[in-house]
This record gives sequence, C-alpha cells and structure tokens, in this order.
Amino acid sequence: MNKNAIKKFAIDARNKLIASVTDKAGMLGITPDNCSEAITKGADFEVYKTVAGTEVTLNKKQCEQRGKLVDQIHARGFEAVVEEVAYTWFNRICAIRFMEVNDYMYPVRVRVLSSEKEGKNEPDVVTMAPDIDWNLTDKEREEIIDAKMNNRLDDLFRMLFIKQCNLLHEVLPGLFEETEDYTEMLLNISFTNEDDVIRMLVDGIDEKDFNIATVDEDGKAAGQVEIIGWLYQYYNTEPKNKAFAKKAKITKEEVPAVTQLFTPDWIVRYMVENSLGRMWVEGHPDDELKSKWKYYLDEAEQEEFVQQELDKIKAEYATLKPEDIKLIDPCMGSGHILVYAFDVFMQIYENAGWSQRDAAQSIIQNNIYGLDIDDRAAQLSYFAVLMKARQYDRRILTRGIEPNVYAVQESNGINRSQLKYFGAGLTEEEKKTALIQLEGFLNTLNDAKEYGSLLNVEDYDWGIFGRFVENTDTESQISFDTYGLDETAEQLKQLIKIGKVMAQKYEVVVTNPPYMGGSGFNSRLSEFSQKKYPDSKTDLFAMFIEKCMQYTHINGMSAMITQQAWMTISSYEQLRIKVLNKDIVSLIQLGAHAFDEISGEIVQTASYVFRRSDIKEYIAIYKKLTDFKSERKKEEAFLKNNNEFYVKKIQFSYLPSSPIAFWISQELANAYLKGKPMAEYVDSFQGIITGNNDKFLRFWAELDINKISFGSCSMNQIDLSRTYWIPYNKGGEFRKWYGVQDYVVYWKNGPDDKTRGKKGFSNYYLREYVAWSYTVSDTIATRYYPYGFLWDVRGSGIMDKSDMMLYLEGLISSRVGMSLFRVSNSTLSCQVENILQFPVLVGNKAKVDNIVVENNIISKQDWDSFETSWEFKRHPLISVISQNRALFDDTTDIDLAECYSCWENECNERFNQLKANEEELNRIFIDIYGLQDELTPEVEDKDVTVRKADLQRDIKNQISYAVGCMFGRYSLDEEGLVLAGQPFEAHFFEASAPVCGTGFAVAPGASVPIGEFYYKTDEGVKKCTYNPDKDNIIPICDEEYFSDDIVSRFCEWVKIVYGEKSLETNLDFIAKALGNKGNTSREVIRNYFLNDFFKDHCNTYSVTGSGKRPIYWLFDSGKQNGFKALIYMHRYDADTVGRVRTDYLHRAQKYVETAMQSAQYTIDNATSASEKSKATKAVTKYTKQLAEMKIYDEAIAHVANQRIEIDLDDGVKANYSKFQGVEVAQEGKKALKIDLLAKI
Repeated sequence: MNKNAIKKFAIDARNKLIASVTDKAGMLGITPDNCSEAITKGADFEVYKTVAGTEVTLNKKQCEQRGKLVDQIHARGFEAVVEEVAYTWFNRICAIRFMEVNDYMYPVRVRVLSSEKEGKNEPDVVTMAPDIDWNLTDKEREEIIDAKMNNRLDDLFRMLFIKQCNLLHEVLPGLFEETEDYTEMLLNISFTNEDDVIRMLVDGIDEKDFNIATVDEDGKAAGQVEIIGWLYQYYNTEPKNKAFAKKAKITKEEVPAVTQLFTPDWIVRYMVENSLGRMWVEGHPDDELKSKWKYYLDEAEQEEFVQQELDKIKAEYATLKPEDIKLIDPCMGSGHILVYAFDVFMQIYENAGWSQRDAAQSIIQNNIYGLDIDDRAAQLSYFAVLMKARQYDRRILTRGIEPNVYAVQESNGINRSQLKYFGAGLTEEEKKTALIQLEGFLNTLNDAKEYGSLLNVEDYDWGIFGRFVENTDTESQISFDTYGLDETAEQLKQLIKIGKVMAQKYEVVVTNPPYMGGSGFNSRLSEFSQKKYPDSKTDLFAMFIEKCMQYTHINGMSAMITQQAWMTISSYEQLRIKVLNKDIVSLIQLGAHAFDEISGEIVQTASYVFRRSDIKEYIAIYKKLTDFKSERKKEEAFLKNNNEFYVKKIQFSYLPSSPIAFWISQELANAYLKGKPMAEYVDSFQGIITGNNDKFLRFWAELDINKISFGSCSMNQIDLSRTYWIPYNKGGEFRKWYGVQDYVVYWKNGPDDKTRGKKGFSNYYLREYVAWSYTVSDTIATRYYPYGFLWDVRGSGIMDKSDMMLYLEGLISSRVGMSLFRVSNSTLSCQVENILQFPVLVGNKAKVDNIVVENNIISKQDWDSFETSWEFKRHPLISVISQNRALFDDTTDIDLAECYSCWENECNERFNQLKANEEELNRIFIDIYGLQDELTPEVEDKDVTVRKADLQRDIKNQISYAVGCMFGRYSLDEEGLVLAGQPFEAHFFEASAPVCGTGFAVAPGASVPIGEFYYKTDEGVKKCTYNPDKDNIIPICDEEYFSDDIVSRFCEWVKIVYGEKSLETNLDFIAKALGNKGNTSREVIRNYFLNDFFKDHCNTYSVTGSGKRPIYWLFDSGKQNGFKALIYMHRYDADTVGRVRTDYLHRAQKYVETAMQSAQYTIDNATSASEKSKATKAVTKYTKQLAEMKIYDEAIAHVANQRIEIDLDDGVKANYSKFQGVEVAQEGKKALKIDLLAKI
C-alpha cells in the first residue's frame, strides 16, 4: 500500500473540495463574511448576485435548499458548514470507489467513477447512460440525452453521481443520506479535469489498495479497512496541525482530528484475538480455531489453586453462544477493530455450525457495537462493517439490517416542551416514569460531543422509552408547539439507540482511545474529568482505561492500546490500584515507534488485555518491545517471543507506588527491600513557577552583568535594589555533571509576584544542589549547581542533608540509576518523586565521591571554554599559547593550526577521561546492586556530554570572541567579561593629551601618547594590546570602504594574537575552516561576515524553547548587501542610530556612488569584452544597492530622530522590536515596512 499516495490524495482532496464548495457557495451569493439577500423575488423563484458579479436565478426547491444552508451558517459558522459538506462528499466518493472496485455497486454493478476498461477515463456510468437499470424517470432520461448530445459530460457525470448516491441511500442510509438538500447544491465534480478530486483518486491511488482480494506480502488482506482508515487519518492531517499550532485549548470540534490515530493491523489482531478469541476458546476449546490466530498468546502455566479459579471462569464462558457475546469499540474511528472482530466472530460462528450468510446478519445485529465522538468516523465505521458483511452475504445490503455503530449525539437541540405530547397509550404511571427517566437521560447527553463515550449513562427502561416515543397524542392539541414533532421523535429515537449502547455492559471491549493530555482540555472537559474521573483525569486515554473497565461484564475482557505512562508514573497510582484489582492477562510494552506515522520518542505506548476478575496470584504474560524501532520490528519481535516475562501482579505491590515494572530482576527488586529511599538522604521540593517567563526570565548575556548576583550563598548577602537578577536553573539540554547555566530570574520582589515560589522554602534558596535534565533518554543527565541558584519546576533537584549528595549524583547518572528510574517512570520526563523513590545501597563511597568531583570539574572546564558561560575567561585557541610556551616560543610566528591541535588534544583528554570515569561509576554501582547479569558498564560516545574539538565551530567561536574584543566585551589584556553594561568610559579611554588622568582607586596617572586606547586598572592605566571600537559601530561591507571595516579589524586582531609572520598562513587556515566562497582568504572571511556571522551569533546566543537573543545587532539594508553594520547592545545609546546613519550609511552611499561611477567609466572606455562585462555587472549591483540604501535611509532617519532608549532589563526581544517594522511612505503605493535590524 502506497501510503504517500494515499496521504497526498486525502490532503489535496480536502483542500480541493473545500475550495470547490466555497466557490459554489459564492455562486449562490454566500461568502465567509455575508449571506446576501435576494435582489429579486417571485412566487417560485429568487435572484441572487454572485461573487463573480453575475446573477443567478434559483427555483423554489433551490431556494429552500439555500435557506437551509444559510440557517446552518448562521448557527454554526461558514467554515464549519463548508468543512462538513466537503468531508461528506469525500466520504461518499471514497465509499463509491471502494464499492465499484469490489463489484458491490447497487442496484446495478456499474462503475461510477472509473471504467473497467484500462486506460479509459470516461466512467462506465457516463458511457452506459441512459441504458442503466436505475428506474430513471422520463425527465431524467431527457436530461441525460441532452447532456450527451451537447457534450456536457461533466454535468452528466455530476447528475449521475448524485443519482447513484440517492440510490445507495436505500441500502446505506447511514452514509448516503438523502442528497436533496444544500449539500447537493454545493457539489462540483469533474472526471474530465485531471486536477479534480475524481481523477486524483482514480489515477493517484492504485486500485488494488481498495480491492479486498488484494493480499500483502504476509498474506493478509490489504484492502478495505486499511484504505478507509488511512484516508480518514490523512484527511485530518491539516485540521490536526492547525489545532496544535494555535497553542490554545482544544475545542470539541477539533478533538477528533487531534486524537485520531490509525491502529497498526498486528496490534488490532493481538487485542481482538486475546480478548474475544480467548473468551471463546477458553469456553469452547478448539486448537484448530486457535491456530488461525497468529497473535494469540497461550496462557502461562498457573498454580493449582489459581487454575481452579480460572476453571470457574471458563465454565461461565462455556455457556456462551456466539450471539451472546457483545463487543464494543467505544472509540471506533474508521472501524478497523470492529472489522477484524467481525472476522473473528465469523470464525466463531462457523465453529459453532452457522452458515456465513446467517452469521453475517447475526454479527451485525447481536455482536458488534461501536461509538465515536466524530460523525465522520461513525459514517466510515458504518460503511466498513457493512462492507465486511457484504463479503460474506451478497444480499446483506438489501436486508435492511443496520449496524449498532453510532456517533455520540447531543440532546441540546431537543425541544423538551414537546415531550408532553408523547406517550399516547401508556398509563399515567408509565408516562410519568418515562418522562422522569427521559429528562435525566437528556440531561446526561447535554453537550455530549464534549465527552463522547466517556459519559456514564444509566441503564434506563429502554423499552418504555421506545413505547413512549413511538406514539404521540396531538389530534386534540394541534398548535404551534407541536410543529416539528415528527423531527423531535426521530431525534429521540436516535438518541435512545445511542444511549442503550452507552449504558449496557459488554463481554468484550476493544479500543485505541484518544491520547490528549489535560493541558489541552477546555473548561467543560476539564471540570468533567476532575468530577467523574479523578484518578485518571490527566489524559483522555487514562480516563478510557477506567471507562472500559466499567463497560465490561464481570469476567469480561477489555483490550486496549494506550500511552504507557499509566504503568509507572506516580500521578496514575490510584488508576493502577484499580487496574491491579482486575487481572492483567497479557501486556506488550511497545514504547516509541509503535506507529510508523509518529516519529520521535513522545508517543510511547503499551497494548494489553484485562479481565474483570481478581486472582492475586495469577501469572500474566508480558512482552517488552521498547528496543525495537518500527512497527514491523516490534511485530517480528512479538512473534519470536522476544523479551517475554511471566509475572504475578502481587509482586508490583512491593514497589513504591506499585508500578507495572514487570521487567525488573529479582536483584533489582531486592534493592527496594534492602535500601533506604533516597528521600531519607536529601531535601527536595518542586521548583518555582514564575507564571510569566517572558516577564521574569532572561538569558544572562542580555543583561547588565552588574545587576546579576553570582555565587551568593544567602539572600541576606544580596542587595536586591542593585543586583536583582539571580541565576536560575530551568532544566534545558541533555548535559551531564556541570553546565546549562543560561537563565537568570527577576527577584526584586522575591517570590511574591510569582505563581509558585513559597517563602517557606526560602531557607533552601541559593544552596548548592544536584539537578538533572527534565527530559531523559538512555541516561539521566545529573548536574552539580554551586551556591547561588534558584530553580524552576524543570530544574528541581536534591539538596544534601547527610553528606551523600555526590554519591547520589553518581548513582542517578549511572546505568543503575536509569534502571531504577524506569521502575517508576516509563515516560521521557524525569520527576523529582521518581528520583526520591530510588533505593539507596551505599558502598565504596569515597571512590564514588572522588570520581564525581572530578567529573564535575572536567565538565565545568568544558562549559567555561565557550562564551555562553558567565565564567568564560579567554578563547581556548588563545589560552593554549600560554599553556604551551615551549611550543609557541616565538610570539611573532604562532601557527593557528598548531593551536587547534593543542586544543583538540585537550578536548580528547577531557572526553576520554570523563568516559572512563562514567564507566567506572557504572561498574561500581552494578556491583553494589548485583546487576552484573543485566547491565554492562560501557558508555557510548553520544552519551559523553563534553565537547570534542570541531574545527569549523571553534574557528567561528574564535571570530565571535574577536568581535567581542572589537566591542570591548572582551579584551586581550584581561580575562572574562570587560564591558557588559557599564559605560565605555568607565573602563576605556582614548588619549587626548600627553598626560591622562588616573586609574581606578586613585592610582597615579601615566604619561601616554595621544590617540592610543588605554584601560584602567587598580595599578593605573595600561595601553590596550588591541583597541576597542570607540563609537560602537563596525561596518560590514562587500568592499573595504571604511578604516574600521570588520575584515580589516579582524585581520589586525589575528596579527596581534598570533604574530605578523604567520598572518597569511593563519588567515588561510581560518578561511578553509569557514568554507565560504571566495578567491582569497580575506574574501572568504568577508563573505562569512556578510552572510553567516549574524546567523551563527543568533544560534550561539539562543536557548531552546525561548528563541534567539543576539547581543550584537546587525543593521541591515537588505538582500543586496548595500549596508550592514554591527553594534553591541550593551553599549547602545540614544544617538547610536543617528551615528549609524550619518557616519556610516551616508558615507557608504557615497563610496558606492563613486564605485559605480568608476565602473561606468570602465564600461565607456573598456577595450576588452570581459572587462566591460565585469564592469556592467558591477554597475547593476551598485544600482540595486543604492536603491536599497535610499529606502533604508528614510527608515533609519525616522528612528534616528526618535532617539530611542533601551533598557537592558527588558531583554533582547523587547528592545530589538523597537527597530523593526518602520513604515516608509511610497508615492501612489502602500507604505513599505522596513526592518532596521536583521530578522531573528
């Protein structure tokens, strides 16, 4: 099956149908904004103006249809109605395609969308009309002949298609409702247009994918349900993406799209065979029948007293006849589970001696039930079940048998004032009972689309309901109140059918429920979940686990596939207790990648079968397939009986919070008996929730460094009026031992203005502690945080109270720690309570402590080697010079390549030592916990989180450091940050007289040459080795127009750092590492600054989930590279923009004008064609640049005149936006919006 083709068709078809329906509505004078009134009205006609400006005349019937359409739009909105009409026709088109391919068409087996003749585009129905046995009226025949005579083949096709739909209404009313309504008016299809939905379907999807006779490579049927299910899922692709993208609560209309997920076929078979199949063969043993079920799991060998209990249950099963077994899928989607259940039921019936024809009828009437929240899904399930029955009974469609599959409907629209007219023929007592119960039933179904089959419907007296609704008494009471009584009766009858299905108990429940966390619930669903499902309220799937147990008879079976989180995490402990009061018959832990359609690790699932019995010592079968990374590999592993476990549920009660940790060894289980929980060794609590991260959190580099309190041990040490930003651990990337210190939190008002940050915890503030990355994969990334931090809910951790912090840091980060974590949590999120439950066995503590300390130091050295650390001192490609003086003895001739080799060796030593240390920790803890038979100490390179040298990355970082030196953020004379918020003059000055002032601390003055830059120290002023830029503006041009051009300044920096002799060699080395275009090293470096430097800078100064925070801002005129200049935001003042304009932009314009004149002179006087061509290209470039700079100048002038101030406390986002979207007027045109700064 070509799923790509199916997906493409479904998505494209939805868009085509919506566009087509919208266009047809427009031709009726209906748009998204307005339903126009008739411009002319007659006795039996009305005239409307179309969106095309023409007029359309509608007859009486069409006017009625249009009126109903307008009513629906006013009630539900234009978009919702158009969506409904589109999917209605989509379902019908796909259904007809399925029926024609399988030769199921009614009443005549003739193809409607295609032709049996290969290569023929004209559908057979068009070719054969009017000679088709459709009981055509004379008028219809005349219309067909007229359309053929005048070659209006698409009109004919549309007419015949609608006729076929009306004929199918006779046998499939649940899908083909009568089309003589507004949906018919809005249908516009063509078979001649290759881009229309019909041809897209017929030509785009291989016919064999619809054919039930098609088998796949495993011999399984590949047609029918597969294609219907995938079409439904893929049709919902864009609505699903749209719902998630809006980042708001999910509405009831969106729930079907965002939760729809087609269940893999092998998992459906596992669930049905081990629930329905098991129930039958345990009561009616038959090895031949059981052998047909590929995924059936034989029961584990049980102890004698358990077997006696099981025999009682099997004796009960033995009394069941095939027609006694009711199976429901309460979240049926497109009917995949129901259709396979139909096949298994058929095998059961045949085993009991039934004919296929009689069995097919009985299965529909007695065995299969389905519910869904989505009308579209119910239509497809209805169709799928009947098509499956048609496979066994050729006349099933004409027998008038309706499947018991329904979309849950709301009672909101019922006219309750009319209930008093029902119940004719009942006694007054019966009528009173019926009214009371019916009112309660209707109350339950109020807003039912919010809750679907999760609703708890009482088992009312459905018989009296039926008699009550069947007869009305209006003969003596005909009035306005009784108008629409028949419609109310039909609505009530439908609701009663649905209610009965929702209320009754079932022998078997099988489903794949929706997965949606509580954060997506709207207010009604949230309130409902807390009230009705307090133990499972955090996700729809968990609520359905409870509901499916409620749907099941005593000793009945429920089979599900859901997220696996309920098995282990603490928030589901009460739900687990309920589950463990039933019997788990079998469970497959699938983990991630059980659905090939879902990439990544987020959706991790388990499939299982429960029996509503409680035998404490029952041994269930478990399979762990989490290591297999695709649907197919998991299926293969299942069939090979890989990773199979046999466990009594009572064993789970010995573990904290009773996780379904079936895979743990006896040795690991013993640790919980021998060890103390980690909670006894440490203090811990949940972290702070600011309530508004945009307001309270900053990336530290955005701020004035002097307003951040680093390294404080106590709040009493901090003057919050001056240093009110405090380092803040917010979790972050996967990194072990040390680092991920990106954020600071605004704490001027303490915890008072935060959502959560209780004052009662203040004695824990700023203490050293160990935290970990909130998201885990193969290991838990613990990190040591020194004194001075506050912490977010995702940065929670443990604080020492027994000299055990380092030991516990080592344990958590080890492979043993990961095994312990998985006992209590099978998700990707590491919660504090999971860690506190670890059983701690202590051994070899001194050695563990020493290794952990060394690991923390190694990781800190790595973290501080990059400028995103606030303890960064100097770029490592410079630091290695002083560390290797014997190698670099000639400071005028230092080879940068050799510096890089030194750095590479340093990185490798760190990496290898850390890897060896981690493996040693693993060995120690594996021995302590006795897990030598199940764990190995080896650590993969990918899990070692210090960085190896990377030539391009490290050269780019070096360039960034050089730019920092240009702005005075860094200095070749001083380590660490120099200017990061304080005024330039507070640290640097340019000599303007032979003797200049004093340094800090009233140090004596110094005699200095005029024009040089100096920096102030406690010992007096000192000459700068490399001068910082005085005006905080560094131009980046495609040619060297300015004396402080960034490329020339960078070359000067390289010469000073590595010496003049090796300058060209080093520039070549840098250029090669960068890999940009250019004929010379300087050209390569220039192209890097022009095209890539700012992008790299934004990526360096960014935090996952919070966006980019560049501290160097790029003034950028546009794509033509007319003008670019960098500034340092910490040195910005109100006159910076004005200086950029007058001192640089205007001068750049003059330079470009001069260059263009020179190029034009060359064109006028050139003797060689190549010279002339080159000059012509230059003139073209300069022309575009000047035009770009002209518009840019108008924008920058507007901002320069405003003299905008910025406040570093506001951060990059707020300040950067002040210079974006400047409007520039254009004569006769809409104003242009110009960004002064490059977009981030």
